[in-house]
Amino acid sequence: MFRIVPVKLHDCQSHGVGSGAELFIVEGDSASKSVVRARRSADQAVLPMQGKPLNAYKARKSVVARNELFGALVASIGVGWGESLDLSRLRYDRIIMLFDPDADGIHCGALMSMFFYRFMRPLLDSGRICVARAPLYEITSPDSDDVLHAYNEDHYAKIRVALDAKGVRYSGQRYRGLASMNESALVATCIDPATRTLQTLAADDAEAAIRIFCGGE
Repeated sequence: MFRIVPVKLHDCQSHGVGSGAELFIVEGDSASKSVVRARRSADQAVLPMQGKPLNAYKARKSVVARNELFGALVASIGVGWGESLDLSRLRYDRIIMLFDPDADGIHCGALMSMFFYRFMRPLLDSGRICVARAPLYEITSPDSDDVLHAYNEDHYAKIRVALDAKGVRYSGQRYRGLASMNESALVATCIDPATRTLQTLAADDAEAAIRIFCGGE
């Protein structure tokens, strides 16, 4: 089980430990199509995720084993799961979760972290699981070619205060999700290793999610 690489995986050319290959887990077809267009096909793969993940921390293992989403994920990563997990079979150096920067996206990320914690813990412990921070706002000015991005409401407010203090004219646009971002913004903020912001997930992050969604069980 969980051995056949799913058809919906948009794979890359490079694989294996040390290859530099990355697997993006993206919520929804529209967003995944945008990421597929923006990614580097040589070393960046994309796996679309349909619907909200199962709470794998509370569910029986037999239920998780029948889950299509987790089956596609485990098969794509290649190391197996649970007691049979073997990091030497890892197909990608880094697994990156890329979700909309809203409450639903945060919830999806928390649920995914609980799955990794329970069934693929060595990936967390070895720093292989990351989250790409997608921006919530784009800020542009008619007086400059520079584009600024804000990652939450507080960040947006601070940027506005700073621009107002300098007397800079600007306009802000709230993204409706990853699918609404133009390709250059998506590449700069989420895809390009030189300019994106990644958070490496640790067991502590998953344990925090467990306390919130499972009552600390």
